[in-house]
Amino acid sequence: MSKITIGYIFNDRGLKGDEKFFIKVAKKRNVDLVMINTSKDLNEEEIEEKAKKCDIFFNNSAEDISFEIAKTLEELGKKVIDSSEQLYYSEDKWMFFIKCKRNHIPTPRTILLSENENIAKKELKKFDCWPVILKRVEGTMGQFVDKAENLTEAVRIMKKFWRKGIERLPIIAQEFIDSPSYRVTVVGDEIVQTVIKESRWWKATGVYAKHFRRFKVDKEIEGIVKKITKSCGIKICGIDFVKRNGRWLVLEINSAPGLDFFRNEEEKLVGNVMDYLIRQVK
Repeated sequence: MSKITIGYIFNDRGLKGDEKFFIKVAKKRNVDLVMINTSKDLNEEEIEEKAKKCDIFFNNSAEDISFEIAKTLEELGKKVIDSSEQLYYSEDKWMFFIKCKRNHIPTPRTILLSENENIAKKELKKFDCWPVILKRVEGTMGQFVDKAENLTEAVRIMKKFWRKGIERLPIIAQEFIDSPSYRVTVVGDEIVQTVIKESRWWKATGVYAKHFRRFKVDKEIEGIVKKITKSCGIKICGIDFVKRNGRWLVLEINSAPGLDFFRNEEEKLVGNVMDYLIRQVK
């Protein structure tokens, strides 16, 4: 078989941890890597040229522009991991909740709030779950996530979210679970890493987590992970769990998961991803 060429989609000013490891691992696997930095100018002709060179693409960015690049490549007949259809559920927190509910996957209680302030207040009163976590349906690294102790705080947070950015994206309300965040990183059908993300604050996602340690996977969490990957179709992801009364609840799913929780394992995880991409070509 001829040499495999993988397109690598990322969004940054330059090559950082993941990118450097992917270049290093590609050389070891005798794979050509075509880097696509969506933070740079990239027109339609350049995308088409890169598409011709590559056998498969890996989207390692959760930025909106990277999502559009991935859809463009798919329209050109190229396979992208993970596909735009699969990411539709992972990047939309409400859609992911609905997907879990339909497939009997345990999650915290969650409702979608109206964009009308008065109606949203009535919905929160009926939900009656204080403190409550408010989240925009889209957001990464713990952005647009806040906790309200009462209705007055909830309204203030909603207004704050609505003021940020040019879009008034929908907001979900979710019951607060007092628990560390348990991350399970999945590549293909394999759990390749577990991490307990701990923080002195209530928020332990994104940049807020300060301490990391591993945890053992039990049969319950294995079964839930299989249900999630089967129902969402996503192949490379990080799934965040919380624990209540000894039982697992799924908080959210993340595409382009962080691979750098433990620096000594980053190259190994990049190798897992690279090997999976190679298998998809063969």
